[in-house]
Amino acid sequence: MPSLNDIRSTFLDYFAKQGHEVVPSSPLVPRNDPTLMFTNSGMVQFKNCFTGVETRDYKRATTAQKCVRAGGKHNDLDNVGYTARHHTFFEMLGNFSFGDYFKEQAIHFAWELLTKDFDIPKDKLLVTVYHTDDEAADIWKKVTGFEDHKIIRIPTKDNFWQMGPTGPCGPCTEIFFDHGEHIAGGPPGSPDEDGDRFIEIWNNVFMQNEQFEDGSMIDLEMQSIDTGMGLERIGALLQGKHDNYDTDLMRSLIEASADVTDGEPDGPGNVHHRVIADHLRSTAFLIADGVMPSADGRGYVLRRIMRRAMRHANLLGAKDPIMHKLVPTLVRQMGAAYPELGRAQSLIEETLELEGKRFNSTLDRGLKLLADEVAELPEGAPLPGAAAFKLYDTYGFPLDLTQDALREQNRTVDTDGFDAAMAEQKAKARAAWSGSGETADASIWFDIADEKGTTDFLGYDTETAEGQIVAIVKDGAKTDKLAAGDTAQIVLNQTPFYAESGGQIGDTGVIETDTGKARVTDTKKAAGVFIHMVEVTEGTIDRGQGAELVVNHDRRSAIRSSHSATHLLNEALRHALGDHVAQRGSLNAEDRLRFDFSHNKALSAEELAQIDAEVNEFIRQNTKVETRIMTPDDARGLGAQALFGEKYGDEVRVVSMGNLPGSGKGMDGATYSLELCGGTHVGQTGEIGLYLTLSDSASSAGVRRIEALTGQAALNYLREQAERVSEIAGVLKAQPADLTTRVQTLLDERKKLENEVAQLRRELAMSGGGKAEVAAQDVNGVPFLAQVLSGVTGKDLPSLIDAHKEKLGSAAILLIADADGKVAVAAGVTADLTDKVSAVDLVKAAVTELGGKGGGGRPDMAQGGAKDAENADAAIAAAKAVIGA
Repeated sequence: MPSLNDIRSTFLDYFAKQGHEVVPSSPLVPRNDPTLMFTNSGMVQFKNCFTGVETRDYKRATTAQKCVRAGGKHNDLDNVGYTARHHTFFEMLGNFSFGDYFKEQAIHFAWELLTKDFDIPKDKLLVTVYHTDDEAADIWKKVTGFEDHKIIRIPTKDNFWQMGPTGPCGPCTEIFFDHGEHIAGGPPGSPDEDGDRFIEIWNNVFMQNEQFEDGSMIDLEMQSIDTGMGLERIGALLQGKHDNYDTDLMRSLIEASADVTDGEPDGPGNVHHRVIADHLRSTAFLIADGVMPSADGRGYVLRRIMRRAMRHANLLGAKDPIMHKLVPTLVRQMGAAYPELGRAQSLIEETLELEGKRFNSTLDRGLKLLADEVAELPEGAPLPGAAAFKLYDTYGFPLDLTQDALREQNRTVDTDGFDAAMAEQKAKARAAWSGSGETADASIWFDIADEKGTTDFLGYDTETAEGQIVAIVKDGAKTDKLAAGDTAQIVLNQTPFYAESGGQIGDTGVIETDTGKARVTDTKKAAGVFIHMVEVTEGTIDRGQGAELVVNHDRRSAIRSSHSATHLLNEALRHALGDHVAQRGSLNAEDRLRFDFSHNKALSAEELAQIDAEVNEFIRQNTKVETRIMTPDDARGLGAQALFGEKYGDEVRVVSMGNLPGSGKGMDGATYSLELCGGTHVGQTGEIGLYLTLSDSASSAGVRRIEALTGQAALNYLREQAERVSEIAGVLKAQPADLTTRVQTLLDERKKLENEVAQLRRELAMSGGGKAEVAAQDVNGVPFLAQVLSGVTGKDLPSLIDAHKEKLGSAAILLIADADGKVAVAAGVTADLTDKVSAVDLVKAAVTELGGKGGGGRPDMAQGGAKDAENADAAIAAAKAVIGA
């Protein structure tokens, strides 16, 4: 009996031999179709190949595509576990032709693979074609020898595929397997077609037409093939089963579920095990592709799936989380085909365990509330919507989980009442927003979030994606269209652009639609929506359009380097200065980083050198930067650092990097840096390249600020510094290594010359400046000497005052100096005269006349400054007046 892994390999190998490129599965989060919540078919990653927008180096492709249908119009969640063929996660095997082969070869490939490679009896198969597709019917008759009754013509849209209301489309042909008369049901197109006897196993789409808005249709120049065969369905068939959950892969997961819950796989809890097995796959693959549980968008759908499985585990008697214990079994079964499962195994396990703990803490109380509400209801009456909403709002019970719990009691939920309660809560939230002190126009973002939903951020693992423009805001008001030259804000349903938060600046880049192009100058966030600040550079951009989104890669890379470096810097500061160091703010930009931290004194050169050396040591270590999801309490319990004043939700991203020497790896206490952070980071610390501190300064009382560079910016700075050193060395005619000694010698020589010049100035001043020596005058019995000096600085005046005192013996002296545009005044009084006159009074009188203010000192020596020396005579006269008073 072939395993599902064998069947997958056989399929891919067959088409590889037929010249098809084996293309890996695309992620579950579509990068090229913003209208889809999750990848739900094999053709999604090739959409642009079919339309001709994209060309690749192959025209034939085959894939095993992972798919999820648990949200939007493709939502099988309620049926999972209760039917034989419904899943939230499934694998779609497909072969594709982009303008290469068409109907005849596609039909031949399908028939040969099914009847020869898979050895399915021909008499057990029948096919359908679109009722007007005579060509396909003739090919089937030629290839199979079927009579007309086994080639069923279907006139409905079931056999005509469309990508949308307009665009590529074409007829289908489907292949069915007949499980036998002992199973109820009729062939496709019959009144009993919904029975389980005839099961569709493969669908071939002949993409041959293009439809327009007016309903007209033309032939496509490039006619293509898109096929899909569910691995679970064909697996059940080839393993002789009628139920997908009896296949080897699903059976292994069901048995693992039974093992950890101490139950029987086929006992009364069989449905619960089936739900857990299915939901484990969708949960694990979504987390591996970057989706995390949250309160909205894709994260909310993931949480619904997880909690539904956890509730079924609880019904099996599990009091503690068990989902994470099943991950190793899943990785053993599917890890070879999908290596991303192995790479993300620890993240998947921790996320499941965390969500399980959080949900278990409220499950009992929620179920008690549900039981109390139901006890008050008449037999068979639906649960009031208000009660269902209380479960959702207070205990985190998604509506479908409540519906699932009531299903076993044959009860429903008043969904209209639920919607009304939800609308009332949103109205209250909007009112609270408008009264929160935000600017008046900020409420527009809340309205957009309420109407269109919040923005899904894709930027942790991609810098390009497609999104749908859900709102445009220009000059504070919503609008439907932008033209070249307009500046506005654009909101999309999903984006790779990081919105400014936590010190990391917003991304820039390009948004391009079929009709126009805009430059994204910044990205911000409000009310859960990402706001792209744009300037339209070409054409027009309309609300509702799909758009290609491209982040400026070089800028994002530089920002990531800065951000990751601040994490290493934070830890290096703690090592160098002590555990009192705590982050007080940061800026992570493409050209620099800034980091504020608690510390009350300047850092020494030795401390700065130690910090730089330690940060660069862990950059060179080049360890993987890991991200995990935890509760804030669990993260802090591991020692994770948090940003002061930041508000954290029920779950946080915990970023770790670096391993302490001689220790193990991972988040086990041996990790160097462990922080709560929602920003983007490098994949390996080595990508930072280089870290260089530029300065340490005071930011505020008790807070220091480090400014630094990383990567190319740091290298450019060092290169510029090296060029300056080389230039200086050339000017000084010295080797760079000898510059310090050479400069010190020059400084010593300069100081010596300055002293000599000062001495000459003093001597020249004492001698009268080349003029007749100034003599002291008698003013009211006090010898008074006044002198105006040119080219003498203020710092020379005290020594000149002392020299005059020594020469005159008893005197009051006033000196006015004018040098380099600066005027200084000094006065001195010998000790025997200070009881008659004060040097302070002399300076103040003179400074006032010279346009200055104040002046001070001691009775025997005082100084002051002035604006100019033009009124020197008046200043001297004022000083004389003080003595004569």
